Amino acid sequence: MSENHGEIYEMRAIAPEALKLLRTTDDAGHPPRLVVDDEEGGSPLRCCLGRSRPYETIALVSYAPLRRWARETGAGPGPYDEVGPVFIHPEECDGWTGPGIAEGIRGRRRVLRAYSAEGNILGGRLLDDGGPTIEEGLAEWYADPRVAAVHVRAVEFGCFLAETRRV
Repeated sequence: MSENHGEIYEMRAIAPEALKLLRTTDDAGHPPRLVVDDEEGGSPLRCCLGRSRPYETIALVSYAPLRRWARETGAGPGPYDEVGPVFIHPEECDGWTGPGIAEGIRGRRRVLRAYSAEGNILGGRLLDDGGPTIEEGLAEWYADPRVAAVHVRAVEFGCFLAETRRV
């Protein structure tokens, strides 16, 4: 859990119960696609918010972050209910347990996408070199009492990296 400028939010990896399902059938109804990462590794893993090792076998699955959040909270994401690709470990891992911001989601260019408790998108914020940090961007969003959740996404592919929620 992080506290920034008086606001409290929590970073979340994909929940263990969701991962168990995704490892058999993803949110698009397909089996996971196993891939071997290249010699550099570094693919973002959504199960533990870490990075893959060189030549590690990882699973590529379709994931619907807002759909799962909506089921849990009663929100109605409607047209914002998107499904996109994420990497996870193909077998159970230690998950994300740390406080603060996971190092595995940091990067040069990120987008923060904020949502209301009803599931409506409130806006987005580009984070890039020379701009605010993830912590500063999240603090700005959570200063708005309408914000219930903020997703961190990669700019280049638009992939979901992590969810934060107001606690």
